[in-house]
Amino acid sequence: SDGKKGISKPSSIRGCFVTNVEGKKVKLEQLFEELEKTIPLYSEAKGELAYLETYKHSLKAIKMAQSTETSVAAQEKEAYRSDEYQNHCKAIAVATEKTEALKWKLEVAKMRWETWRTLQATERAMERLTR
Repeated sequence: SDGKKGISKPSSIRGCFVTNVEGKKVKLEQLFEELEKTIPLYSEAKGELAYLETYKHSLKAIKMAQSTETSVAAQEKEAYRSDEYQNHCKAIAVATEKTEALKWKLEVAKMRWETWRTLQATERAMERLTR
């Protein structure tokens, strides 16, 4: 660990390079920094998406209660057709897109880290074989 709060980084990564999520060659330490910055963004996006998904049901109920229709089916149809409900569904789509983009940014960073670890293990094995 480097003594800072956050992800534990092995001291042996100093001076090592890896390709980051944008395809640029960076110090491996920067990959950890990207992870540390992305994790709270992903958590926030995931929370927002959960809220929007949950509120969708409340919004439907609110819109149905505001309806002048007498049958439940007609109230439901009116609620789904409302601009407010349609806009809420669009917000869910945007939140889902943001959440998925951040999730895959984290996944790619983890894959790069695992690839680096595998390459290091292979190099160590080759060194042992050539001694």
